[in-house]
Amino acid sequence: MSAASPFPAAGDSYPVLQSSPASVNDATIVESPQHLDAALNRPQTDETSYFAPLRAQAPADSPTQAASGSRSSADLLRRLSLVDGDRPSTPYLDPQVEYPALNLTGRIISATFCIPHTLGFRSGHDWNIRPRRGTSALFDSFSHLSETGTVWDHTLVGWTGEIKASDEVSSRPQSPIEGSSSSKNSLNKAVPVPLNNLSAPVPVDGSIRPSAPQPHGEGIRVSKADRECLEKQLRRDKSGRIVPVWLMDRSEDDKDDVVLKDQGRWRRYAEHEIYTLFHYKQHEPTDGRAERRWWADYCQMNQMFADRILEIYKPGDIVWVHDYHLLLLPSILRQRLPHIYLGFFLHVPFPSSEFLRCLSRRKEILTGVLGANMIGFQTFSYSRHFSSCCTRILGFDAVSAGVDAYGAHIAVDVFPIGIDAAACAKLAYGNRVIEDKIQRIRAQYAGQKIIVGRDRLDTVRGVAQKLQAFEKFLERHPEWRGKVVLIQVTSPTSIEEEKEDGGYKMANKISNLVAKINGLYGGLEYTPVFHFPQYLSQDEYFALLRVADVGLITSVRDGMNTTSLEYVVCQRDNHGPLILSEFSGTAGSLTSAMHINPWDLIGVAEAIHQALTMPAEEKANQQRMSYRHVTTNTVQLWQKTYLARLLANLASFNQSFSTPPLDRVLLLTRYRMAKKRLFMFDYDGTLTPIVKDPQAAIPTDRVIRTIKTLAQDKRNAVWIISGRDQAFLDEWMGHISELGLSAEHGSFIRHPETDEWANLTETVDMGWQKEVMEIFQHYTEKTQGSFIERKRIALTWHYRRSDPEYGAFQARECKKHLENTVGKKWDVEVMSGKANLEVRPTFVNKGEIAKSLVASYGVEKGDPPEFILCLGDDNTDEGDYFYALRACTLIANILLLDMFRALRATKLPQENVFSVTVGASSKQTLASWHLLEPADVIAAVALLNGNVSGSNIDAAVAAGY
Repeated sequence: MSAASPFPAAGDSYPVLQSSPASVNDATIVESPQHLDAALNRPQTDETSYFAPLRAQAPADSPTQAASGSRSSADLLRRLSLVDGDRPSTPYLDPQVEYPALNLTGRIISATFCIPHTLGFRSGHDWNIRPRRGTSALFDSFSHLSETGTVWDHTLVGWTGEIKASDEVSSRPQSPIEGSSSSKNSLNKAVPVPLNNLSAPVPVDGSIRPSAPQPHGEGIRVSKADRECLEKQLRRDKSGRIVPVWLMDRSEDDKDDVVLKDQGRWRRYAEHEIYTLFHYKQHEPTDGRAERRWWADYCQMNQMFADRILEIYKPGDIVWVHDYHLLLLPSILRQRLPHIYLGFFLHVPFPSSEFLRCLSRRKEILTGVLGANMIGFQTFSYSRHFSSCCTRILGFDAVSAGVDAYGAHIAVDVFPIGIDAAACAKLAYGNRVIEDKIQRIRAQYAGQKIIVGRDRLDTVRGVAQKLQAFEKFLERHPEWRGKVVLIQVTSPTSIEEEKEDGGYKMANKISNLVAKINGLYGGLEYTPVFHFPQYLSQDEYFALLRVADVGLITSVRDGMNTTSLEYVVCQRDNHGPLILSEFSGTAGSLTSAMHINPWDLIGVAEAIHQALTMPAEEKANQQRMSYRHVTTNTVQLWQKTYLARLLANLASFNQSFSTPPLDRVLLLTRYRMAKKRLFMFDYDGTLTPIVKDPQAAIPTDRVIRTIKTLAQDKRNAVWIISGRDQAFLDEWMGHISELGLSAEHGSFIRHPETDEWANLTETVDMGWQKEVMEIFQHYTEKTQGSFIERKRIALTWHYRRSDPEYGAFQARECKKHLENTVGKKWDVEVMSGKANLEVRPTFVNKGEIAKSLVASYGVEKGDPPEFILCLGDDNTDEGDYFYALRACTLIANILLLDMFRALRATKLPQENVFSVTVGASSKQTLASWHLLEPADVIAAVALLNGNVSGSNIDAAVAAGY
């Protein structure tokens, strides 16, 4: 929602937008202006239900029923899309009733960067609260969630914004707008106000005397009583309960009086680095000092948002985070509250992986967002870019429907935002002041077609491209000279990076283009371009949209341009065509508009000519389709659909599943009580991190020392069971004589205190390897960066160094090829690993070794050990290790029984078996415990060796060390 409406979304000045009890019911299809007018005053059908009532012909299936039985994230989205297929699906029951397993409280906490108000401060007085300009659609959605007719209890958490001394806050403009093209250029009358071509004036209330500027170093001192006063005012705000976030240095936290200095610092990283790169702009390289300061402020800001949310959070609440200022917040909240229900929505574009790679903090940004249960975008292309970045930069498996990260599934979906069409129509029509302004505008531009553009003064809005295209139009179509005018309104930017453009380059460029066009094609009686670099009053804005013959939006990169949606509502009678940039997020929604490439100046010029000469019937058809979309897909429907899809995903994927962290106190206690102990470790991803080059995954000195110390205890049997070959294990672990080694998933074994390897597959026919090698070689030639690893028993094709998406695609093709050829002729299996494919005999797996080890290390022959610790991280470990422990053949004639059930019938207590997966707590696993990463594995083993430093101190004390 990058392009914002120029009028406030809430506040005392606009009572209609503050309270919208008569919003359009989202289940109603608005066919005409008359239907919309009727909808404005229609009473709600059910005052107690948040969701829209069913139509008589609507199907009975609910999102829960539709989601049940889904086999994948993509299948879930397909099923949800089929619920009432002729309109966007929204739930129609109380969510607490529809999803009882989620234990919802009915509360929603929305987190957005700034509250919907600007604040004026005077110590000891009530705060001066005025509506904040921009992001009106988002603020409207917050107001809708806070209405008394919903079942949601909504709270908005946001920064106060830059607080100013009370007399510095500008009033809403009431005077007619002034133009920069000439002293007579006004929509209503001549207002001879000279303007510097570098200025972008913002109208102010002339009755307020400007105060003396405050020195930058002093800041604004706000007492604790004043802060409490503001919080009290915001709790009873008409648009809903608001909880402000006070952004300040940590040193100010415990003080009654805080001094707010350099308040713009909290914006800088987001608006200098993230916003610009997300809009496909890059800065010149710097020494990085400023960026490091901005990043520290950005992290601190997200932490303070998390602190504020945790003050009011209750289990079962839904937290909804908005936009690029708070990209780290989901991960911070997830770390503190593992079971939180959390959604995130990005209102601006998301760039391709090639561009995001240029951001130095790219990994932190991506992992921060992945703390959410569901991530929403304006268009499919943005969601596709995000999924691709997760694959290419983080190495996670991702499809358009979601990302599998840290063992959890994060849904990714598309939710184009809308506007409050009913409120917009009520403001634009039936106002006598607006009608009078329309008549005066038409009289002023009598006999001329009016093209209207309204943009912020940002480089991504494409104002310069618009003016250049209009110049090309007048050049190519001289018959329109004197018959058409372009009225361009550019409101001041709200982006920190744009405001700090010391040379006013964009303002200069626009002014020069306006002067050039007017000089070439204008005269004493005709001015082609009227440029108004300022805010418009609400009445003037709607009058301009209603009187326009053509709407022209040429943004070069945009999220959701709400001006285009408001233009459609205001054109219900005039049917003026809308020319819309294909780079705007709105283009995917307004398919009936005329789409243009703003960089193709001739193409835009011809689109202008086509719009001006379009037959009335074609204009009416285009308007009817656009009007139907805008009045049906409102901001209310947007937030309902988002919440419904979030709840369906939470219920379907059982996000509450969690493997507990390894209880180190219990581990140490049981370890010390046992006399015969068995340890089984995977290698890659368990003792060492996963790396792109398999040969670079060498153990550190600490790993070797820790494993050696553990193996030297005569009561311990320590084994490394890996897919690695003999040579690698011999090179890095072979010198530990007390250690048992198993190579190639159990094909070769080396017992402790020996140097000889036993080949368990020497009688197996290996003729299949030639055919597999030929197939692997074929895909290696087609996949840049891939390579083949030849082991004694198995063959492995690696694509870690390849393009992640193309490598995964080729791996699927290769696996299918192998299964249809070699797999049907030989007794082999094709295993998908982490960025690799491995072919091996079917009887070769880690589970077979695990079975024999469990049966061999008891106090008496045939008895299981008194203590077992088994650790692994990937699918082969899940399928082999933990399944072997659950369905293991014990010598005591207990065949193919669940391991833990079998152990209950033996001398070994259940609590003495520790199966541990390495990864996130939300990973779907057969293991009973989890550790996050290899470093935690080594720390846990070190604890057993008697190392009580660092993270082991608390566990050691609790266990009696």
